Amino acid sequence: MVELATVLIHGDDKDNRVTDVAPPINVSTTFRYDDNDLIPWNERESFDFLDKTPVYSRLAHPNSTRLESVFSEILTGHAVVYSSGLAAFFAAMVHYNPKRVFLSQCYHGCRSIVKILSRNYGVESYSLEDIDARACRGDIVHLESPMNPFGTSLDIKKFVESAHSRGALVIIDSTFAPPPLQDAWEFGPDVVMHSATKYFGGHSDLLSGVLVVKDDQIAKQLREDRIYLGTNIPNLESFLLLRSLRTYEMRVIKQSSNATEIVAYLYKNKHFYGKVLKNITHSSLQTEDFVKRQLKGGFCPVFSISLNSKEQCQKLPRLLKYFHHATSLGGIESLVEWRAMTDPQIDQTLIRVSIGCENAKDLIKDLSDALLTLQKESE
Repeated sequence: MVELATVLIHGDDKDNRVTDVAPPINVSTTFRYDDNDLIPWNERESFDFLDKTPVYSRLAHPNSTRLESVFSEILTGHAVVYSSGLAAFFAAMVHYNPKRVFLSQCYHGCRSIVKILSRNYGVESYSLEDIDARACRGDIVHLESPMNPFGTSLDIKKFVESAHSRGALVIIDSTFAPPPLQDAWEFGPDVVMHSATKYFGGHSDLLSGVLVVKDDQIAKQLREDRIYLGTNIPNLESFLLLRSLRTYEMRVIKQSSNATEIVAYLYKNKHFYGKVLKNITHSSLQTEDFVKRQLKGGFCPVFSISLNSKEQCQKLPRLLKYFHHATSLGGIESLVEWRAMTDPQIDQTLIRVSIGCENAKDLIKDLSDALLTLQKESE
């Protein structure tokens, strides 16, 4: 088996159309027909021909094809790419058309999509704790592990077994721990989802999402649906994402290592910030056996801290030198976000921290200095 770093660089070599080592940016929305392949649309047996002879970029284009080649290998399934993580989640809802969706703590955008489906089509929404009592065949259980914004893990296998015993299907959003940190397939889900905007993109300059399935026919149907949903990834974003994937493994391992070191320092020294730092959440602080089984390649690069007041949350970002105060995560630059700025349902004393590729010691000093400043102001 070819190792991850090699696949990231060579997984799309089979899709080369020109001699350029770096795939070109294809800005064209439309492509000339091949005069030797004039087959009407309704006489095509499948849409696989789009991989070799693109027609219109909403359907497929050279760099989206290359992305699906790489993702299919590194995520060990049939990958379908989208214009954002939410577009990928919505595509799954459209395809599986559930009557009930079970989800608890997860990205608020996914919860909002389910609210829209509930409002317009009567889809029922329940928590993960309701699976055994209410789940039926064809329902969807949506798990996010590690969870946004806390960086903590759920027992994936337990929820998958519970859902499958009721005939429900399971989507795992593994955005916070992509390979090699976690291989979600080991625990039996039906679909694996990622916001490729985050660690796969890694430079805070593109949007993308990906669904991965084991059944080739489902992947083909998802691609056909995507044509009419209008959610294929655009040309420039595809080029940027391919660029990012080449260095992805180096980045995510560094980010995971940095985050684990920083969390350990803050947890060990939290008594120095007693009037400021109320709580720290991260998968490395969990003691359940399933956490290490799931995160065999390293812990999530995101963690959260809770402060004693909203006012401290507003001040903390201004005191930091090496953390941008911004939403999102997964980029090479470290971010903090007073999460209440974008999540209407979150505790307003929570700060989400996304660790980048800077030196861990510099990030530790920066965070510690800012917390100590707030500590002195509170004394």
